[in-house]
Amino acid sequence: MRKTLYIIGLSTFVFSCTSQQNVKKNSYKPKTPVTQAKPTVETQQPTAQKPKVVSDHGVDFFTTNIADPTKNDNTASYGSIVSAKPGGYKVVKTYFPAVAQNFRQRYLILHYTALPDDKSITVLTQQAVSSHYLVNNTGDNEIYQLVDENKRAYHAGVSSWRNDKNLNDTSIGIEIVNAGYSTDGTGKRIFAPFNDEQVKKVAALAKDIVTRYQIPATNVLAHSDIAPTRKQDPGPMFPWKKLYDEYQIGMWYDEMAKQNFFTIAQADFATRYADPSFIFLVQTTLQKFGYGLDLSGKWDDATKKTIEAFQYHYRPQNYDGMMDAETWAILQALNQKYPVK
Repeated sequence: MRKTLYIIGLSTFVFSCTSQQNVKKNSYKPKTPVTQAKPTVETQQPTAQKPKVVSDHGVDFFTTNIADPTKNDNTASYGSIVSAKPGGYKVVKTYFPAVAQNFRQRYLILHYTALPDDKSITVLTQQAVSSHYLVNNTGDNEIYQLVDENKRAYHAGVSSWRNDKNLNDTSIGIEIVNAGYSTDGTGKRIFAPFNDEQVKKVAALAKDIVTRYQIPATNVLAHSDIAPTRKQDPGPMFPWKKLYDEYQIGMWYDEMAKQNFFTIAQADFATRYADPSFIFLVQTTLQKFGYGLDLSGKWDDATKKTIEAFQYHYRPQNYDGMMDAETWAILQALNQKYPVK
């Protein structure tokens, strides 16, 4: 009996193992063969050919911009390329030019000489002051170049605009022959007018310069703008609005924007003129526009001269240095149109 039970149990165990083996066999799935990916061959994109440096009688020139003009970058050179000549070595232009560059010339500054033609030439060529160009008043079609545009002329002196200082480093200067000003019995400055043909010369020259160097409207300035406490040129008789309207040179306000600010400005001056907080606001707005002015909260001499310089440029009908509603409205309209970026 025991033997019989043993045989039955052994048979059951063998059957169970066989069944599990069959289940495992049935559940097995062969691996799907993996297709080997063919290696991709990268096709090298042809690089754009840079315009070549042009040589003329051993002097190199590169007159094509290959950089990004929207970033005010420019690789073009106006005039010859200046290169080092290290002894025993050869400087080559195999990889010239790099695209990460721009012009030194970022500002255009206008002046008057306060001298007649002959004395203007002598002073600007023989003494410790100079400009890149001199626009005469002799009625011809000539404009005198006195300094290479790639070099610093000594025309701006101690100067600032917005975040920049010492603008000789970054500007081109145009001197205009003009008598400047005299004073009347009350001490008021009376400025000499500019000849129409002379203004056309200035406009044509300025247009060429701002176009080539991509100088923005905010950087076309009077000497009095960048040094308001010590300079008056080119004064209120210079036709800035004409340059803006007819040649698209420099800044000017929109009349509608000015009128929108004017009503509020009138209220400000009726009630707040002597308030230090309002004076501080006016000084801050002048500073924001670009003038180098300390914030004193007082109608001090520096503030008066800065307002006067602003009026020379944008409100030449009245340049008494007193901030009034119209001047205040014009300043706000300009700040709205030409914000600091």
